[in-house]
Amino acid sequence: MVTWDNDSPAGAVCYPGAVTTSEPSSRPFDAVLCDFDNVIRFYDTTELARLERAAGLEQGTTMKVAYAPEIDLPLLLGKITQQEWVDSIVLGLADRVPKTTARELGTALARAPFWADEVVVAMLRRVQAHMPLILVSNATLELEDDLASLGLSDFADHVVSSARVGIAKPDRAIYEIASERAGVAIDRCLFVDDRLENIEAAVALGMTGLHYREPADLHASVSFLLDGRSSLTGSVK
Repeated sequence: MVTWDNDSPAGAVCYPGAVTTSEPSSRPFDAVLCDFDNVIRFYDTTELARLERAAGLEQGTTMKVAYAPEIDLPLLLGKITQQEWVDSIVLGLADRVPKTTARELGTALARAPFWADEVVVAMLRRVQAHMPLILVSNATLELEDDLASLGLSDFADHVVSSARVGIAKPDRAIYEIASERAGVAIDRCLFVDDRLENIEAAVALGMTGLHYREPADLHASVSFLLDGRSSLTGSVK
C-alpha cells in the first residue's frame, strides 16, 4: 500500500555516489527513488500550443512564465493552489496578451491532459517486486488525485511530494526523507530524474544517479533485476 509523507524535514548515464557508509551488498543499490513528471507522467500541450499561435505568441511562452521560480515554486511547496498559480501566470502574461487570453493560456496549461508511460510503469512494478520503490516528485497538492486518475494510487511503496513536505528538489532534505521512507541507507539508493541538477544533488549525498531520457535508460540500470544480471550498466566512476 502506498503511503504519503506529510512531515516537514528536521543517454542514460548513471553516476555512482562517492560516499559509501552502508553494509556491503552484491547489488548496486537496494531502493529506487524515482521522479514522476517526465519519467512516468507526460503532458499533452497541443491545445496550449494552438492558443499561443492564435495569440501571436511563440510556442512555449506560457510555460516559460509559469515555470519561473517565483511563480512555480510556491505551487510546488504547497503554499498556493493551482488556481492561484493560474492567477500568477495571468499577471506574468499581462504585458503580452489581454487578460482573458492570458487566463485561457494559463488554464490550458493547468488542465493539460496527461498520461503515464506504461513501459516505465511496468518496468518499475517489476523492480518493486525486489526492492522499495519511492516516488519523489516536485508536485502540486493535486498529485494524489492525479495518481488516482491514472490508476496509480498504489503504484509505489511511498510518495514524497514537495507540496506535502514543503521542500523541493534539489534541496537535500527531500532526498533524505525519501531514503528514510525506503528504509535504505542513502548511499544504497538509485535516484532517477530527468533534470540533471536534481541528479547532481542526489549524487552529492552518495546516491547513484540516473539521468533519465527514455525507457532504455532505466532498463539499462535495473536490468540485473529484470533478467538476472548482477552488474550496473552505464555507470561512470
